[in-house]
Amino acid sequence: MENYKRNIIITGGAGFIGSHVVRLFVNKYPEYRIVNLDKLTYAGNLANLKDVEDESNYVFEKADICDFDKMIEIIRKYKIDGIIHLAAESHVDRSIKDPFTFARTNVMGTLSLLQAAKICWEETVEKYSGKLFYHISTDEVYGSLQFDGTFFTEETKYQPHSPYSASKAGSDHFVRAFHDTYGMPTIVTNCSNNYGPYQFPEKLIPLFINNIRHGKPLPVYGKGENVRDWLYVEDHARAIDLIFHKGKVADTYNIGGFNEWRNIDLVKVIIRTVDRLLGNPAGTSDRLITYVADRKGHDLRYAIDSTKLRNELGWKPGLQFEEGIEKTVRWYLDNQEWLENVTSGDYLRYYDEMYLNR
Repeated sequence: MENYKRNIIITGGAGFIGSHVVRLFVNKYPEYRIVNLDKLTYAGNLANLKDVEDESNYVFEKADICDFDKMIEIIRKYKIDGIIHLAAESHVDRSIKDPFTFARTNVMGTLSLLQAAKICWEETVEKYSGKLFYHISTDEVYGSLQFDGTFFTEETKYQPHSPYSASKAGSDHFVRAFHDTYGMPTIVTNCSNNYGPYQFPEKLIPLFINNIRHGKPLPVYGKGENVRDWLYVEDHARAIDLIFHKGKVADTYNIGGFNEWRNIDLVKVIIRTVDRLLGNPAGTSDRLITYVADRKGHDLRYAIDSTKLRNELGWKPGLQFEEGIEKTVRWYLDNQEWLENVTSGDYLRYYDEMYLNR
């Protein structure tokens, strides 16, 4: 087995954010072996990583993080010394309908991975030296802000309001507990809403781009006044890279774009951009906006203060929102085959064709 400087598992690596992190690490660090560990649920798509799947330092393992014995097997097999944990159920509407799945994957799955890492790392000569369990979380664990100019900081207390955010809060607590109880080197980051290429089209931005293209309604919760902080996914991947290598063990870092938008204003930006790129007259798709009953437990406002990350590690977003939206819309319009495969479910056959039949 080849000798690599680092052997890193990235869980959820076939998903939206995970695939960007995998691509960044595979390309930037040829001296690292990157193990993409993904269960390949509806939101995991190996076609997201066609450009790196044949790289010598890239490995894919199809596995469920809740499978404790399998986690031990994989950590031992690849002599894993770093875990970047992104695998999670993340769609709030799905969590409201099926909270058990979110508790199983996000809480018990994280615990399974933590305990497997603990067992495997403690049996090595180095123990925890040179090891790191890096857990990626969400700003939603902090609850909701008013329109008062305040921001979520690393000191904000947890007040989750949905089954999704409650499950992520539970997983965050387990990660910190493993540091405090066993001395496992851990880091937790909480990030704002991400957008960009390869996002599963149940999320707002890719859904609305696709709906505008097909002339379908654009469902806006309530009056569209809820506010979110948006960050381009590649900026998030850069932050993860920086924190993994230079972050302080046992610390927490917030990652945000300082980029707040009311939902209705964001929708109008998307409409203008898509219509312009499709050659439609301005305002053509405004008629598609459809106000629907508000989501249960809908948080009013999220806003991340990432000053600590900027001051301590020098990170800041690299892309202005208007530029990021332009790039994102162009990508979805230029990659209709990917979008159609995802919406039809055809991408689920990619694993069978590319891995099982090798």
